[in-house]
Amino acid sequence: MPTVDDDTTPFIGSEALVNGRVANKYQLRKAHQAILPDIYLPAGVQPTLRQRTRGAWQWTYGDGVICGLAAAAMHGSRWIADDVPVELIWPNARPPRGVKTRRDRLLGNEFETLDGMWVTTAARTAFDLGRRGPVGSCVERIDALGRATGLDVDSVLAVARRHPGSPGVRKLPAVLDLYDPGAESPRETWLRLLLIRAGYPRPRTQIPVSGGYGQPTYYLDMGWEERRLAVEYDGDHHRTDPVQFAKDIVRIELAHQLGWQVIRVAKANRTADVLARVQRAWQSSVRTDREES
Repeated sequence: MPTVDDDTTPFIGSEALVNGRVANKYQLRKAHQAILPDIYLPAGVQPTLRQRTRGAWQWTYGDGVICGLAAAAMHGSRWIADDVPVELIWPNARPPRGVKTRRDRLLGNEFETLDGMWVTTAARTAFDLGRRGPVGSCVERIDALGRATGLDVDSVLAVARRHPGSPGVRKLPAVLDLYDPGAESPRETWLRLLLIRAGYPRPRTQIPVSGGYGQPTYYLDMGWEERRLAVEYDGDHHRTDPVQFAKDIVRIELAHQLGWQVIRVAKANRTADVLARVQRAWQSSVRTDREES
């Protein structure tokens, strides 16, 4: 059991008093903060999602199963905010603030032990994330989970077959059809879905480009190889990280040398403008193909 001096791990206050790790209630309340009922961290520590998840699991006396976005984070998914509700499959209708409990049916092969806690498997986590909320958000979350775990679609569909009456389950196949672990961020997923919904063929993600002769291979976010047309999403790290910025310069130059058109998209670009730019490049690639033929 972690000691109360470990700033990275929540602890159960009543247990710490019984076993003498904290002398009395006054010391407990003076030097520590309650992040959940009877769950404490040292005062002044801003809880991370991992700390909140462990605290919520301790609040269930170790009987709950972590699910939803908290489970996805346990499996390695990125881009999950520290303040999202911690979801648990556990029969308690009045969870504390920051915790959400569910009475979902859970089979024995749909959860496992991670970092000493019960957590839904990657496939079961995807099943839950893929049927709750707007389709775009579902795809973003499953893309991130798949990038972290190598998620297999068939395993998720197998979970769905075991729970045919679950809310939102009919939406799941459409979400999984759009799943692509090649997305490196939610905004890349957003951009890919924007292109698909605009009527373009589904773009390939993480397209390799290489100058040959032992030169490194670089990757373009998404595009259509037959047209030598790529679309890139440039997040803030492309601008603020000097190493990434320098790498991007070489990567885009190489793509141009190999005959690629590269459309670069940033957060401030309007959707209509993005689609207009892609359309112009698409039409240009059609003319180029005809000229070459």
